[in-house]
Amino acid sequence: MKEKTTSSLIISTYNWPEALELVLKSALTQSVFPKEIVIADDGSTIETKDMITFYQSKFQIPLIHVFHEDKGFRLSEIRNKAIKISSGDYIIQIDGDVILHKHFIKDHLKIAKENCFVRGSRLKMEENLSKKILANKTINVSLFSKGIKNRGNGIRFPFLTKLLIYKKEDKLKMLGCNMAFWRKDVYRVNGYDNNLQGWGYEDSELAARLINCNLKKRVMKNMGIVYHIYHKERNTDSANSNYNILEKAVNSNLKMAKNGINNF
Repeated sequence: MKEKTTSSLIISTYNWPEALELVLKSALTQSVFPKEIVIADDGSTIETKDMITFYQSKFQIPLIHVFHEDKGFRLSEIRNKAIKISSGDYIIQIDGDVILHKHFIKDHLKIAKENCFVRGSRLKMEENLSKKILANKTINVSLFSKGIKNRGNGIRFPFLTKLLIYKKEDKLKMLGCNMAFWRKDVYRVNGYDNNLQGWGYEDSELAARLINCNLKKRVMKNMGIVYHIYHKERNTDSANSNYNILEKAVNSNLKMAKNGINNF
């Protein structure tokens, strides 16, 4: 990573201010802060706006709220709009239902490398633990908490991270709640594909086009730790049509989305 690299933390959210509040609380504890935090709001109600307004005064960095009207699941679009508003060299992307380890931003910046993008990992919280922390508005959770899955992902061990950084796995396997890429690279491929609407494959499709531009995927485990709050599975009715868009990007060696970040 370049010494003067700046970062933007992009947090996507939709109508769950209780979970987003915990994300912001954990962002306030970071050992290294990003240049800014941008909330990518896919059409939430006034409760989310009010909560963000309350927290804007608590941060010493800009906390920016990017919003568009609720016209269904348009995650790709709102992420593009948030990235376009942002100004950091390096984009660190999470969802609005995770709690960040205090070294989350520090770890991502340490792992950042030119001509690469990163898939992180997560620990999952079971339903009972999630209900408890939401009710208590607490971010006090660790790999030792009762109700944690994937405990191995919660061991912060930078040496092990370096051994696994080019772990062999499905090259299109991504995790939208913990990933990162260079701003210039996401513009190079015209960002997310806005045609991907409804749940599914938007991160993998972006990864496919980055790979088609000869960028390398790196897998970050045991650093950049997040705890994922339990929620019911999303509606997957659009998964097949979105997968077809992903397949087309792979099979045609597509590099730039026709309808992407530069189309706004």
